[in-house]
Amino acid sequence: MKKLIALFATTAVASGSAMGAIALSGTASVSYDDKGSAASATTYDADLTVTGTAGATTFTQSMDIDAAIAVTATTLATTVGPLTVSADMYDEDDSTTVTTTGGRRTDSGDNRSVTVSLAAPIGDVNLGLDDSGDITISGTWSGVAVSHTISDDGDVTTGSASIAGMDLSVTNDDGSSTWSIGTTVAGTAVTLDSDANVTATFGVTGNTVVVSHTSERAATTPTNSTTHYDTSQKDAFTTIAVSRDLTSGAAISATYDSFDDALTLKASVAF
Repeated sequence: MKKLIALFATTAVASGSAMGAIALSGTASVSYDDKGSAASATTYDADLTVTGTAGATTFTQSMDIDAAIAVTATTLATTVGPLTVSADMYDEDDSTTVTTTGGRRTDSGDNRSVTVSLAAPIGDVNLGLDDSGDITISGTWSGVAVSHTISDDGDVTTGSASIAGMDLSVTNDDGSSTWSIGTTVAGTAVTLDSDANVTATFGVTGNTVVVSHTSERAATTPTNSTTHYDTSQKDAFTTIAVSRDLTSGAAISATYDSFDDALTLKASVAF
């Protein structure tokens, strides 16, 4: 492992003398929420991502810049033959101020890490192995994509296919199965999943309309209540969002949320 990390660092430094490229991308938005019966609020958001590429090495820096510059992610990755070496260089605080959805009460510690993974095609099968010991076997047979990951944290198997105009996906995560079905009927894209969530997307006179119904969320108690909050019950709700791209490059949207009877107006741009 130490030799691989040293090789990764040497490769990253050496690539600095090669022909490189820097790309900027980001988003910015202003939203007005009437909050239903509560006091209205205006919120602002702006994010910027800087991506530097030199040969097979990529450095990515993500920042939240609407109030002050705050780093949100830093990643350095490179490939050495069939090996991919990735360094997560940002130690984020993964505790949460939201106390109703099962988030962490406190920061879990230093989240920085270096991951080494191997991807090797063997016939119609792709074999993946990372330094945590997880093994992933994946491939596509007769139009069905299948992936199986063997891990100490529990095996995960996924399968997806398009059959008779329907996109089907099934996942079994350590014995717990979920599924989703998507299809298009008369220009309306509809998805349904095993939690009874339904989404319909369609176009109306140049606008995009998305109608989503989210099922009731049950209250749950975490396995470790010292490190995690409880998840509170929440009634089912429906949202209706209408959005439109403008010739100026910006986009506008209006979203109604039946949970708190609120209407949110948003202007945004992505570059």
